[in-house]
Amino acid sequence: MRDQFILFLATLIINLGFAQEKVSEASSFSLDEAIAFALENNYSAINSNRDIVDAKKQKWEVIAEGLPQISGAISYQNQLKQPITVIPAEIFGGEPGTFEEVIFGQAQNANATATLRQKIFDGAYIVGVQATQSFLRYSANNKEKTDLEVRKAVTEAYGNVLLAQQSVEIFEKNKAALEKNLFETQKLYENGMGDEESVEQLQITLSSVENQLKNAIRLEGITLQMLNLVMGIAIDAPTKLSENLDNLAQKQVDPTLLNSDFDIENNVDYKLALNLNEQRYFEHKLAKSRALPTLNAFINYGTSAFADDFNFLSSDQQWFDSSVLGLDLSIPIFSSFKRNASTARAKIAMEKAKTQLSEAEEQIRLQLENTKSQYILAIEQYDTAKSNLDLAERIENKNQIKYSEGLASSFELRQAQTQLYDAQQGYLQSMVEVINKKTNLETIFNN
Repeated sequence: MRDQFILFLATLIINLGFAQEKVSEASSFSLDEAIAFALENNYSAINSNRDIVDAKKQKWEVIAEGLPQISGAISYQNQLKQPITVIPAEIFGGEPGTFEEVIFGQAQNANATATLRQKIFDGAYIVGVQATQSFLRYSANNKEKTDLEVRKAVTEAYGNVLLAQQSVEIFEKNKAALEKNLFETQKLYENGMGDEESVEQLQITLSSVENQLKNAIRLEGITLQMLNLVMGIAIDAPTKLSENLDNLAQKQVDPTLLNSDFDIENNVDYKLALNLNEQRYFEHKLAKSRALPTLNAFINYGTSAFADDFNFLSSDQQWFDSSVLGLDLSIPIFSSFKRNASTARAKIAMEKAKTQLSEAEEQIRLQLENTKSQYILAIEQYDTAKSNLDLAERIENKNQIKYSEGLASSFELRQAQTQLYDAQQGYLQSMVEVINKKTNLETIFNN
C-alpha cells in the first residue's frame, strides 16, 4: 500500500512538472494556440472528456446487466439454544396420546453456495440497451457544446487582455502628452503669459487620465488572470499574448461568413434538443415494456456441513452437496391502471419534446439572423470608430496648435482631448466587439 502511494505521488509530481514545462515552453499564445491549449486543459473540457468515458462505462454497465451473473454466499450458524419439536410418543413405541420432545439436527452448521443467473427475456433491459447509444450521442454532443463554450470564453478573455494592454499604452501616451502641455502652460502662467484657468483645466484632465491609467493597469492583470483560468493554468502564470488587437480584429472581418450555408442539424443546440426527443422516446418505450413478462434462468450449487462443535475446517468433516436448476417467470397481471397512467405520462412527455424540438429549431434560426445582424453592426461600428478616431486625432492636433498660438482656449482644448479619448476607447471596444460577434456566429454554425 505504501509503495502504491509513493508511485501515485511520483506520477502526480511528474505530471504537474510536465504541465508547468508545457506552459513555460508555450508562454506566448496566439488566439488559436490559446484555444487549442484550453480545449485540452480547461477544467470544464477535462470533465467533459471524463463524461465521455463515464458514458461508455455506463453503456457497459447496462449491457452487463443482461449477461451471466455469478454470486456466492457463505453462512455459518451456531444455535445457542436449539428449537425443540414435539412428536407423538407412539412413533418410538410409547403410549398413544403422549408426546416426546425431540431436537432435530446439530447445533452448528455451515453453508457455501454459488449461483449463476441469466436473463432470458426482459423488455426493460432491451430498451435500456437501445437507449445507451442515445446516451453516448448526448455525451458527445454535450462535449461538443462545452468545447464551443470554451472556445468562446477564451476568445472573449483573449480580446479583453489585448483591450486592457492597448488601453494602458494609450493612457500612458495621453498622460505623457498632457504632462508636457501642463508643464508648458504652467511656465507660461508663471511668466505672466497665461491664465490660471488653463492650468486648472489641464490638471483636471490629467487627473482623470491618471485614474483611468491606474484602472487599466489593474484590469490588465485581472483580465490576464481570467484568461489563465479559462485556459486551465495557474492564474499567476506568466502568460504572454502574441496577437495584436488591430491585426486580430482585421482578420475577424469576414463578410463571406454571412452568406455561408446553414445546416441546422450541425448546430449543437439542435443536436441536444434531438437527444431529448430520443430520451423521451425510450422512456415511453420503457413504460410500455413494463407490461411484458420477464424470464430468468438460474443454476445453483451448494454444500452444507453440520456438527456439534466448530470443526468445519477439519479434513474429516463431512459435506453434503446440493444443486438446483430453475426458471423465474414474472407476469404483470393487474396494477390498478398504474402502468397505463405511467405509459400515458411518458407519451405526453414525448409529445412535449417534439414540440420543444420545433420551438428550438425556430429559436436557432432566429438566433442566427440576430447574430448576423449583430456581426454586421459590429463591422460597421468598427469602420465608423476607425474613421472617428482619425477625425478626433486631427481635431485634437489642430486644437493643440491653436492653443499653443493662443487661438484656442483651454476649455476648447479639453473638449478636443476628451473627444479623442472617447474615440480611442470606442475604437478599442469596436475591435473587441468584432472578434466576439464573429465567434458568436461561428458558434451557431458550429465551425
